[in-house]
Amino acid sequence: MKTKKIMIALFLGLFSFTACNNDDDASEDNLKPSIDKIELGLGNNEIGTIGEDFHFNAEVTAGDKIENVQIKITQRSTETYTKVWSHEINWTQYAGAKNATVHKHFDIPLEAAEGKYDFIIIVTDQNGTKLEEKRNIILYADGNLPVNPVATIFNVHKNDAAFFRKGKYTLEGDSFKSADKFTSQVTLSGVKGNGKMYLLLIHKNTKHIPESIDQIDFSKVIVYDVVEHKDMAEVGSFSNVTFDENNTVTRPNPALLVGAAKDNNIPNSQDITGSKAWSSGDYNFVAVYKNTTYNINWSQAITIPIAL
Repeated sequence: MKTKKIMIALFLGLFSFTACNNDDDASEDNLKPSIDKIELGLGNNEIGTIGEDFHFNAEVTAGDKIENVQIKITQRSTETYTKVWSHEINWTQYAGAKNATVHKHFDIPLEAAEGKYDFIIIVTDQNGTKLEEKRNIILYADGNLPVNPVATIFNVHKNDAAFFRKGKYTLEGDSFKSADKFTSQVTLSGVKGNGKMYLLLIHKNTKHIPESIDQIDFSKVIVYDVVEHKDMAEVGSFSNVTFDENNTVTRPNPALLVGAAKDNNIPNSQDITGSKAWSSGDYNFVAVYKNTTYNINWSQAITIPIAL
């Protein structure tokens, strides 16, 4: 009888130990950080240009609390490069947070070599756990991009008079009033193939600044113009205002009256209501372009004050 009791005690002890271990394992799994909504490059195209800005976004959730977020750009053993190069950045400002939106823009260093790279995202938790995500990116030298959109004209007119031209406001402190006519010409160079451009007015209160067409929330934007090019065989210019060989305008820039009931999203104009309804304050005027042939994005924005 005594031996039987000892065996039962040992069995119960072993069961308890095993159960505790299993609970600990489950607890450790739950404490690992997670990462979501990763974007590399404008429009998440996984392309970077050496010496220029690179877009990175990720939603991070800690198991306990974030210790740091780190990225590494490393060369692959299966690729050939002109020189050995790697890059890493460590962001500690998220320490102590449970959740964080890591939205960063940083320059790809000039000493980088062209080629295909591993882009490694590392999230370290204060509880000692770590998560690594590996993605792909391609780095190009500026002159070797298949297309390289650059704004050669970015103008805004108020009632046919210059409001913003050549990177400057004509009259500091000026604003658009109700029924003022808004017009703009945006011309990009360095494009070919197929592409599309949206010109948008977005109230800053929405906190919405799309950096690619895929990111546009049409419930928050007023579409001033939308235009596209198709089957451009050679690198050239593209604009929302076009001319023929006689320098006659074949597509004028459209007008949009401040306070208009509908936008210019032709042929499907939308009512300017709800969260995009006209109101006084600063607007972002955003040009967003996507080259669908080469999956390359471009965007640029300026501030437009509106006082109704």
